[in-house]
Amino acid sequence: MNKHILNLTEVAQKPSRIILGLMSGTSMDGLDLALCRITGSGPETEIELLEFDTWAYSSEFTEKLDEVVSVSECRMQDLCIMHTYVGNYTAHCVLEMLDWWGWQPGQVDCIASHGQTIYHAPKSRHKQSGLPDATLQIGDGDHIARRTGILTISDFRQKHTAAGGEGAPMAALVDRMVFADADTDRLLLNIGGIANFTFVPALSSDQLSQTADTGPGNTLMNAAARRLLQRPFDDEGRTARDGEPNQVLLEELKSNHYFELPPPKTTGPELFSWGYLQAARRKTGTEQLSAEDLLATLTAFTADTIVEAVRNVGSSHPVEILVTGGGLHNTYLMELLHDRLPDASFASFSDLFFDPDAKEAVCFAVLANEMLAGDGFYMDEKQEEKINFGKISFTC
Repeated sequence: MNKHILNLTEVAQKPSRIILGLMSGTSMDGLDLALCRITGSGPETEIELLEFDTWAYSSEFTEKLDEVVSVSECRMQDLCIMHTYVGNYTAHCVLEMLDWWGWQPGQVDCIASHGQTIYHAPKSRHKQSGLPDATLQIGDGDHIARRTGILTISDFRQKHTAAGGEGAPMAALVDRMVFADADTDRLLLNIGGIANFTFVPALSSDQLSQTADTGPGNTLMNAAARRLLQRPFDDEGRTARDGEPNQVLLEELKSNHYFELPPPKTTGPELFSWGYLQAARRKTGTEQLSAEDLLATLTAFTADTIVEAVRNVGSSHPVEILVTGGGLHNTYLMELLHDRLPDASFASFSDLFFDPDAKEAVCFAVLANEMLAGDGFYMDEKQEEKINFGKISFTC
């Protein structure tokens, strides 16, 4: 038997696996690396977070990504080169971080690489009859495997669209499998560049799970901070706190048809871009807003669309909300959410599980574990899903 196939078989048969989950989101501020020991599979999955860190992207690297990410057109040569470049850069980050942690590549059974989403095109957005849901991530898994010497699983979102999904949100499968509670309805809210949630009813409940992107998370706030404050983000929402939301602009931002669609649904910075904001400002005559008022409006936009999505879940019991993602560190945004969802309880993800900043990377480690060892996703008798995820890249 081919030695690489033999190694794959041995890894799949282990009672537990050391998997390095990698995640780079729409904020494009860095690569999250979560080294996990994962035991079992399916509903019996147990996760131990061994190491976690974020490799911050340089401004030069982010500028290269900006040329191909969520743009209406780019040169095919640039896209082709960046696919390999991001893969090699990711491999460099992996090797450097393993060395920093004191781990050898040979101690890691598998890398689970999300890649960098450059375009997300669900049918609800492209509206082209007869054409499928589509999504594209770069960061070639073959190059990651070759340069690190570690078995690599990638292209998770493509497998999701091949199985009939929209390619997002991906964490929902893991949320239902790992984070459900026997008696409490939970809503796992991730506020990344785009905000999304998974409603996970109590195991004792007859309700069905729901998942959706709520709309912009940090993407527009960060874009405004970069342009108006020359900072990557509005730290703790301090600038927004000093402003007043402009209600006319806010209502125009919220008027998009996307917010009327029922879940499940997905979106991305292709829609909620700086151009989207600028068009709304021109239409409402609000182009001269101060930085404080504009950031206050954008923060309210994120908060309002999250709140409306949560209220539409229709849980028959009070919901326990667990927040992850960069938005968790925006104190002002979190205050708005608490104020506008008084009937919900906000629980600490870290008290119940692990570092909330690691959750997305951990989710992809779990998906890789299912690809290697699982029989598929058996959520419960009400919502059975049987999907294995990812493209396997060997080391040669």
